[in-house]
Amino acid sequence: MSTLYRGGFVYSPVDPFATAMVVTGHEIAWIGGEEAAAGHADAVDEVVDLDGALVTPTFVDAHVHTSMTGLSLEGVDLSDALSLAEALSRIETAARARQGRPVYAHSWDERAWPEGRAATSAELDRASYGGVVYMPRIDAHSAVVSSALAVASGARGRDGWHESGLVLREAHHLAREAFHAGITAADRSRHVDLALKAAAEAGIGLVHEHGAPHLSSAEDLATVIAAGDRGDGPQVMAYWGELVEDEQAARDLVARHGARGLAGDLCADGSVGSRTARVRRPYADEDTHGCAYLSVEQVRDHVSACSLAGVQAGFHVIGDAAVETVVAGLRAAADRVGADVVRRARHRLEHLEMPDADAIAALVDLGVHGSVQPAFDAAWGGEAGMYAARLGAERALAMNPVASMAAAGMSLALGSDTPVTPFAPWEAIRACVNHHNPEQRISARSAFLAHTRGGWRAGGVDDRGYLDLGQPASFAIWSVGDLVVQAPDDRIQTWSTDPRSGTPGLPDLSPGADLPVTLRTVIRGRTVFDAGALTPA
Repeated sequence: MSTLYRGGFVYSPVDPFATAMVVTGHEIAWIGGEEAAAGHADAVDEVVDLDGALVTPTFVDAHVHTSMTGLSLEGVDLSDALSLAEALSRIETAARARQGRPVYAHSWDERAWPEGRAATSAELDRASYGGVVYMPRIDAHSAVVSSALAVASGARGRDGWHESGLVLREAHHLAREAFHAGITAADRSRHVDLALKAAAEAGIGLVHEHGAPHLSSAEDLATVIAAGDRGDGPQVMAYWGELVEDEQAARDLVARHGARGLAGDLCADGSVGSRTARVRRPYADEDTHGCAYLSVEQVRDHVSACSLAGVQAGFHVIGDAAVETVVAGLRAAADRVGADVVRRARHRLEHLEMPDADAIAALVDLGVHGSVQPAFDAAWGGEAGMYAARLGAERALAMNPVASMAAAGMSLALGSDTPVTPFAPWEAIRACVNHHNPEQRISARSAFLAHTRGGWRAGGVDDRGYLDLGQPASFAIWSVGDLVVQAPDDRIQTWSTDPRSGTPGLPDLSPGADLPVTLRTVIRGRTVFDAGALTPA
């Protein structure tokens, strides 16, 4: 099957004024302008009129928890609940509808509620009529659990247990494991399919799945990988966050799970919102430094083993003290096995929210990729956001330093950490362009590349994520309003209306501007999402 797409704008390095593209089978066969497109019309099976739409490579979401995202889509979303009372009312409604089955109520933030606090076990017990409720905070590093789940999981009295029903650290892990143990294989498959469908609708063609023993299971990871291999949705690169100490163990674990690397949510610390990110100076709103889950020696041994095995290693790391630990471990691994061996493995760090200049320089020297979530700054950054409430305005404005990392030469990949924040690639790019700290803003083009080619590079693949001849036909088509204009020479030409980016071919990314809407997503020549707005010419 061959298709000519014409009458729009094709964002490609081949031709800055391209308006048309021919796809044959699984590959891109031609890219060019309208005049030449007319010569292809009779030679293809189908012609699609883009009607001014924008064609881009599909995005890569570099940090995804697929089945948890699907579970969230089926669960009780509390992200927009205006009060604790409203949240409890939603949970009660869900408990009635589910008729005794467990309730997953997620993405709450007590800072948005007039009560200014989390729910309690007693309140969940009343709302659920004594049922099982797992209520993770928006950052997923703490939760409130009902009494039934507290008893079933054995969380009560363990490290991180609070008598109110709030759980962190070990208690949280136990509660989460007990809740997920009740999810059937059929449930899991449905959740994975729901999540990948949502990714396709967002114009995403590749997700980096991050599983770990404390988050999911080997069966969960296998389900996600199998769904990605079917070819009817986004592709999947899988990571498994489990420590190893020797080269053979690294090889065996990667082979056992079919994983790209032993990285992702291998946690060096927790999150700022739950006050479990490990920081040098205490939190501004509580006398704690957060939690340290790994030692320098553990990081060193894991990175050494993975480097010798040629396997990507990596860690979840947020606080500046945790960054310090990970950097020291990476340096120690380089001393042990050789810096070139470490560089060749192309390790990666997730989140990386508080690195200083010295840490960034060390990571660049060792070839470490940064997998970052710009939506975190958009949601919680600035002088009045959650980060400032937890850490103070000075530290908050220094967080998520994407411009500093990019300027130092670090290869960046963008992701959502869904279900923490949703699949929303254009929102992520806009967050980079409009970072709360003006010194940390990057261009729309740089952010776009990080969300396309950068995601492939973070997975060890350098020749994907752009539209060119012979490339896989993985692209998204977007409605972009008034983006396309007529150039003086009668060719269709696209210019950004965002004066800060000044980037040809990209949409207006200023605050409040309407962002592109997905019309179609095609992955390796197969349409995996179609809004029904495009018609044959």
